[in-house]
Amino acid sequence: LDDFQGKVMARFAAKSLKIKKVAIFYDKSNDYSVGLSKYFRAAFEKEFDGEILAEEAYQRTDSDFSAQLTNISSKNPEAIYEPGYYTQVGQIAQQARKGGIKVPLLGGDGWDSPALIEIGKDAINGSYFSNHYTIEDPDPDIQKFVGNYKAKFGKVPDALAALGYDAARILYA
Repeated sequence: LDDFQGKVMARFAAKSLKIKKVAIFYDKSNDYSVGLSKYFRAAFEKEFDGEILAEEAYQRTDSDFSAQLTNISSKNPEAIYEPGYYTQVGQIAQQARKGGIKVPLLGGDGWDSPALIEIGKDAINGSYFSNHYTIEDPDPDIQKFVGNYKAKFGKVPDALAALGYDAARILYA
C-alpha cells in the first residue's frame, strides 16, 4: 500500500541513509505519485524529524525537467524523493546528473523495471527504491514463479509481472 511504502522509504532515508533534508519531485498527473509523495512527506517530517526543502511537480508527458531540477538543486537537499514510474525516473536521473545533482534519488515500486537502467544508465547508480517483491526472495512459490517466467519469456519477471501473476491466481483459485 502507498501509505506503508511512503513510510518505509522515509524510515530508510532517515535511519539507514541518515538523511535529514529532502526534496520531493512527483508526477502531479498520477494518483500513485501524488499519494506516495503525501505519505512520504508525512512520515519523514512527523515521525523522523526530517525537513522537506522543496516540492516540485511534473506531468507524465513532460520530457524536460531542467527548471524543476534547478529549483531543487538550489535548496541543497541530501536526497530527492521521486515516486514516479521508471520511464520518467530514468530521464530525470539523466537530467539531474547533467545538471550537477549528485544526491541519491529515492522512489517506489514504479521504478521496478529493467528499462530503468536502459533509460537512466549510470545516472541511476546510488539511488534506492522500495518494492513489494524481489526475485531473490527464497520463498519456494516465488522461486517457482521466477523459474517458470524465465523459462517462458527468457527474462526475469518484474514487480508488475508478479502482481499480474498474483491477480490471476486469486481470480482462478
